[in-house]
Amino acid sequence: MRILLAEDDRSQAESIKTWLEMDGYVVDWVERGDHAILAVEQHQYDCVLLDRGLPNKSGDEILKAIQKSAILPPVIFITARDSIQDRVQGLDLGANDYLVKPFSLEELSARVRSQFRQKHTHGQDHLTFANLSLDVQGKTLTQDGQQVNLTAKEFQILYKLMQKTEQIVTREQLEESLYAWGDEIESNAIEVYIYQLRKKIGSHLIKTIRGMGYRMNQP
Repeated sequence: MRILLAEDDRSQAESIKTWLEMDGYVVDWVERGDHAILAVEQHQYDCVLLDRGLPNKSGDEILKAIQKSAILPPVIFITARDSIQDRVQGLDLGANDYLVKPFSLEELSARVRSQFRQKHTHGQDHLTFANLSLDVQGKTLTQDGQQVNLTAKEFQILYKLMQKTEQIVTREQLEESLYAWGDEIESNAIEVYIYQLRKKIGSHLIKTIRGMGYRMNQP
């Protein structure tokens, strides 16, 4: 699951990014408002953490730009503007949540999880295919009722494949969900993760579509 963090306080941004990555999220970080708008235009995010006081474009302007996009990720304002009027204004602008600095990283994680729960309220909190059941919130997999231990990246790949089981997921789409900007990507990384997944759940459940990508395969 990929998060955009728009925060111009470098120290705070590094702390947030490191914390969320420990939670298993992929995090892209920008320090300027115009860069945040470009990021949303070029990538698909599951959540946006947005400071209202960014240079070049304000958080309010970025939120308005996000609202014009085809895919609307949930937006959480993270800001020092703490008056009741500021909070009401931010929520009325369309933010999904409003978190006032300074805040605990534990609370931030809880707010992010809350947004994911709301996003997956219509049958998407658990994904099923054949004998697999994927708990999106708990980040766990069971097969025939038995838990299967997955790494964070293995879970993310299976999550992408099980979101739309009839569709082919390209290698580029999988890389997009696994790696943030600047991450080093080995040329055969996706193939390695697919191989590891097949060893754990059975090779017959993931089909390679040569030259195109992968999809789930009904036994």
